[in-house]
Amino acid sequence: MTAGPLALVGGDELRPGNEPIDRVLVDAAAGGPAFVLATAGARRGAAQAVRNAQAWFAGLGAQVDELPATTRTHVRDPANVAAAQRGRLFYLVGGDPGIVPKILDGSPVWDAIVAAWRGGAALAGSSAGAMALGEWTLIRDRMPGDDRRRYADALGLLPGVAVLPHFDTFGHRWVDSALAGAPEGAVLLGPDERTGAVWHGHHWRVLGDGSVTVITSSERRSFRAGDGIEGLPDPDD
Repeated sequence: MTAGPLALVGGDELRPGNEPIDRVLVDAAAGGPAFVLATAGARRGAAQAVRNAQAWFAGLGAQVDELPATTRTHVRDPANVAAAQRGRLFYLVGGDPGIVPKILDGSPVWDAIVAAWRGGAALAGSSAGAMALGEWTLIRDRMPGDDRRRYADALGLLPGVAVLPHFDTFGHRWVDSALAGAPEGAVLLGPDERTGAVWHGHHWRVLGDGSVTVITSSERRSFRAGDGIEGLPDPDD
């Protein structure tokens, strides 16, 4: 069975400009259960993120419900696992880039989401949600506002990759420290806001009105809307 679309969005999600990405997700869900996970907002703002997602996707013709996933208790709850097993669209919103792997990694809910995605469901993450889908997430090296970033294990759906979201606004400032501390062979993926690297039909392409930048120790390349993306590995499906 073919895995569904996977979208890594640069942030400023659930707002105008994201339609090219989110219509792909809605189409893939084909009217099946759709969920927002506010895991990255566990420390603040989770309820508002859910409301924003529900209003936004309603405008695209999709009903989105919350899949509770802001505590380890939530992601072990059999009722939430059963809901995830039925899901056809999952959207991980932005927030705290360190907390998403801590809550989801190794949990029955995350295992159910990955299985559903492998079975054709759509899966997307924006900002911290996108960062969590790589092999590593980049967290503050020292203090709030610090542009220096260090690597921490993420959920590993995209092996060898670390995502630098909001690349057009502030994510580009993380490049130097991310390269300095990069594991061997790491690929840095920098999607602009309201722009996504979308894997669908066994290839990557850019959707949205910005650019996606792919950086390694030896080169840096940018791709615009509609372009295929080179240098980015396939997800671990």
